[in-house]
Amino acid sequence: MSSSVSRPYYPDYLAETPTKHHFSPYADNGGSIVAIAGDDYVVIAGDTRLSAGFQIYTRQQNKLFPLTKTTVLGCAGCWCDTLTLTRLLNTRMQMYEQEHNKTMSTPAAAQMLSTVLYYKRFFPYYISNMLVGLDDEGKGCVYSYDPIGHCEKAKYRAGGSAGALLQPLLDNQVGLKNMQNVQVESIPLDRALSILKDVFISAAERDIYTGDAIYINIVTKDGIKSDSFPLRKD
Repeated sequence: MSSSVSRPYYPDYLAETPTKHHFSPYADNGGSIVAIAGDDYVVIAGDTRLSAGFQIYTRQQNKLFPLTKTTVLGCAGCWCDTLTLTRLLNTRMQMYEQEHNKTMSTPAAAQMLSTVLYYKRFFPYYISNMLVGLDDEGKGCVYSYDPIGHCEKAKYRAGGSAGALLQPLLDNQVGLKNMQNVQVESIPLDRALSILKDVFISAAERDIYTGDAIYINIVTKDGIKSDSFPLRKD
């Protein structure tokens, strides 16, 4: 007695096609970073929401990493790459301190980060990096990077998932772009903190990957002070 195996019937307009399995080593966990520098200070803030797509993993994740007493690194993007990069930077800074018997300066740390990112240019870290601190003259400085290590020094910068929304606000309020009969001067610390909170409130209204709260680091010659500010949680 013969047995036959039944096969599924496909109409003429429906053909059997191979299944494609897609894998990406990267994940975008969102988050935004903003920094403003003055004559004797620099402030940097990052939101605390860590998410993927429409899922929120945690609402209390700090994205700021103090490297020295006058240098802070802010990271937004792929969280596993962030952990790997910050661990590598801390190791290199410890090696530098043990070899030279002094702490690495902010400009030196900025150059080191650029070199580390360029070394990984063929499989880059999927992070928006921003390194801030005091330079050799005691003035605040902000270094922003692209994924392969290009570095730009500025007085203010926004990055991360809401970077395109926040940068125009900083251009208007801090840089005074396209304004007539105005002189660009260094803003006081309290004004910088007020602007920083305002731009994050605006970002939380428009970007689902930014929200919950912000952590703030204030870098002066006396060290790093921390603060926080709540944002909307929906």
